[in-house]
Formats: sequence, C-alpha cells, structure tokens
Amino acid sequence: MRVRGLLVVLSLATFLVALSASAQSIPPYPDPASNKADAPSNISRRANSGPSGESFPEAPTRDPALKAKNDSSEGAKSAAIALIKPVAIKPDFNQNIFYRNKLEFSLDGGWLPVNIPFPFDFMMGDNYNTYPLKYTLVPIIGSLRWQLGGIGGPLFLRGNWDLEFSGAVVAIPRGPETRYFSYLMGMRRNFVPRNWRVTPYIDWRAGLGNIDAKGPLGVPYAQGQDFTFTLNLGSGLRYNITPKYAFTAGLNWMHISNANMSQGTPPNWGIRNYGINVVGPMIGLDITLRGHPRHSE
Repeated sequence: MRVRGLLVVLSLATFLVALSASAQSIPPYPDPASNKADAPSNISRRANSGPSGESFPEAPTRDPALKAKNDSSEGAKSAAIALIKPVAIKPDFNQNIFYRNKLEFSLDGGWLPVNIPFPFDFMMGDNYNTYPLKYTLVPIIGSLRWQLGGIGGPLFLRGNWDLEFSGAVVAIPRGPETRYFSYLMGMRRNFVPRNWRVTPYIDWRAGLGNIDAKGPLGVPYAQGQDFTFTLNLGSGLRYNITPKYAFTAGLNWMHISNANMSQGTPPNWGIRNYGINVVGPMIGLDITLRGHPRHSE
C-alpha cells in the first residue's frame, strides 16, 4: 500500500512539473493598452521574417476593390490597343491579271448597224450629216495586246495601259460593198478597281484598209476608192474569269473613208468621199499568251 501511494504521489508530481514547463514556454498575451498600435506591424514583421531573422518581401495587397480597378484599367488599355491596331489590307488579285509585259490575244466580234454623222466633222468645217445610203458592218478583229506597266493611278483612274496591234475582217451585209480588210494600232486604258473582277476600259485605234469600192461604178453615196483609212473607238467592261481568260462586252464606233483622196480638184472632179460611220455592240475573248506578274503595290 505504501509503495502504491508513493507511486501515485510521484506520478502527480511529474504531471505538475510538466504542466508548469508547458506554461512557461507560451509567451505572455500582449497588453491591449500598450501594444494596440504596434500589433499589426509586429505581426507583419514576424510574418515576413525567417527563423534567423532575415526579411522577406511583403505579400501583395489583396484588396478586392483595388484588384477590380486594376482589371478595368488593363481592359481599357487592351481595348485602346485593339482600336489603333492597323487593319490588314486584303491582297489585290488583279495584280495577277494586269502587270507589265503581259501579252494577250483577243478575238472580238460585233454588229454595227447604227449610222451616225462623222463625230469630228467640226474639225473639217463640215456639217453633221448622214446620207441616204445606210451600212451595217460585221467586224471580226484579232488583236495582240501588250500591257505597258503595272496597276497605278489614283482612285477611279487606277489601272494600266495596253498597246494594241489589230487585224480586221469586216463583212458588209447592208451596203453596196461586200467586204473590208484593215490593219490598226492603238491604245487601251484598263480601269482596275481593287479586287473587282469587272474592269471598265476605253480604247482607240487607227489604221489602213481596203474595200471593194462601188463609187467608181456609179453607185450613189458608195465609197470612192479601194484604199481607205479607218478609225475605231470603243468602251466596255472586261470580266476576268481567271488570270488567263477574260470576256469583254461594249460598244464600238467604226469609221471608213479615203480622206478625200478620190475627190480630185477642179476642173477634173473625181468621186466624193462619203465615208462610213457606224456604231454597235461588240463582244470578245481575251487569252494570256505570256507573262509573269511582279507585284508593284
């Protein structure tokens, strides 16, 4: 019994000693009155110091209101950058159709039934007259077109130039003559809007020709001699199917006359030069023969 009581006393003494040591290891609770102002800084200082006393950078602020303000500021900057970001310009596929040194062959056919006065009569001092004899011409024109440069020019004048070499065979279904052959040279201006398949054009050509004139046979108002000069003015639209093929459609004016060479001079009068001036529709097909595009824009 004594031994058991002694063991109980020793056990109780050991428990009290352990409890006392544990109480001494806990730091005293800070006095609110004396450490109230220093509490946050002390806690921050302890939180940002290592075991050996070295300092670490303070943690970033986690204030929700400040974070929302920063996010809105970044969003505004991104929107501003998006607004001033340059817009990419789509490449113009017409650069593969109209370019320097491109060689094309074209075949055009027309029906020219409308007889008009010679448009340049004012340069000859003549009146704008038509004659009782009416003509209809059906020209078939083969041309070589050499593009002299790439696309250039401002706004609606943007485009390039073609140099044209043409040969024409003309049937005459209405009129005393039956046929006409001619060789012509001229220029064409292509007006090329960016990324349009339809391109307007205007061209003019002049040349020499031969007609089976019936004026020397006494036919009134017929042509005075076989050798003639010819003028052509045309305008229309070109539709580019591919860089190699295109269709054209437009109006064409054709003039045939001998420049008064058959009239002679007094007292030996010859045969008057009446000439032919007709207008009508014309369509054609353009085919690329040679050329490689070199983009200039």
